[in-house]
Amino acid sequence: MHTTLNIIQIVLSILLVISVLLQHRGTGLGGAFGGEGNVYRSKRGLEKALYIVTIVLAILFVAATVINIYF
Repeated sequence: MHTTLNIIQIVLSILLVISVLLQHRGTGLGGAFGGEGNVYRSKRGLEKALYIVTIVLAILFVAATVINIYF
């Protein structure tokens, strides 16, 4: 059980790091691939999905850490 929790925590941490690195502050996802990010706009489509996935991964990572500490 302890080994499984450690593996889950490692996988979640890697996914969380990747999702955070895909988000460029102030430029949006289009700026990562050469697009211009000069205009302020709300998150839509893939950017919004990536934002929500990052939040969910962070919550799951914290939950896995608390469970791992408990056991």
